[in-house]
Amino acid sequence: MAKTSLIAKSKKKPKFSSRIIYRCQLCGRSRAVYRKFRMCRLCFRNIASKGEIPGVRKASW
Repeated sequence: MAKTSLIAKSKKKPKFSSRIIYRCQLCGRSRAVYRKFRMCRLCFRNIASKGEIPGVRKASW
């Protein structure tokens, strides 16, 4: 779980646009965040496997 202070810090508008820190909206994780879905790979996998994200399904070949 991410620190509450770091989550609050990432929500502020940075001075420069290159300083944007993307964090997961659900758990606050800073690494492996998909920008399109605004969530980390772990939360994305859990939600996608439940079928709650439209248009996303597990690949099988």
